[in-house]
Amino acid sequence: MQPPAPSPAPADTLLAFDTSTERLAVAVQTGTGRWVDDGPGGAAASAALLPAIRAVLQRAGRTLTDVAAIAFGRGPGAFTGLRTSCAVAQGLAFGLARPVLPVDSLLLVAEQARQRRGDDAAFDIAVAMDARMGEIYAGRYRWQSGRWQVLQPPGLWAPAALAAAWRQQPPAAATGSALALFGSELQAVCPPAVHIDAGDARAAALIVLASQAWADGAGLDAAEALPLYLRDKVAQTTAEREALRAGAAALAP
Repeated sequence: MQPPAPSPAPADTLLAFDTSTERLAVAVQTGTGRWVDDGPGGAAASAALLPAIRAVLQRAGRTLTDVAAIAFGRGPGAFTGLRTSCAVAQGLAFGLARPVLPVDSLLLVAEQARQRRGDDAAFDIAVAMDARMGEIYAGRYRWQSGRWQVLQPPGLWAPAALAAAWRQQPPAAATGSALALFGSELQAVCPPAVHIDAGDARAAALIVLASQAWADGAGLDAAEALPLYLRDKVAQTTAEREALRAGAAALAP
């Protein structure tokens, strides 16, 4: 006997999560509100993600089968964290027959900074995140008329190369974890930039981007729940394999 098909999902219910950094972010949006949770991630994300998803859905009065689309942080970011996010998104989306919404993890930091600014005025911002191994993940974005535009897609930079690029086209504002590590080098070539602390409220920023992507019709097939890698690595770790199994097992009877 074939298992019953997933029940129809309310079109106003979104699930979003991100594990690309040391913070775990989970958010749910329904027609009546938003529920968010930020907590420790990193190595613990593979074990903590599914319980956190269930907890936030419960607070929202929904279950997995109520979800209309699944947004996930696609990177760039920590390799294991990206594999966890993509594996769980893909497993849930396949099981529920729902679309996925990939979210640029650097744009997520830009949205965090925008929310910290506390206003809706137009501005440009450069995002520079620690990529480990003495390198930086960086991109540039513009907020205008209630929408984000990508000025420079995410890339992997040596600090000196990024400093040279900023010297030629100085950003008006900058944010991200790399500023604390490479700040003196970057600020030396770009002293006018306003440095904005993005803070730790990732889930609130994530659900805004997920909602915009859903409104724009950006949903993709579950098979497209793929990470954005800016470094080559193909081997799965034990934690990543467990995350993939967990995503599928979450829907098992």
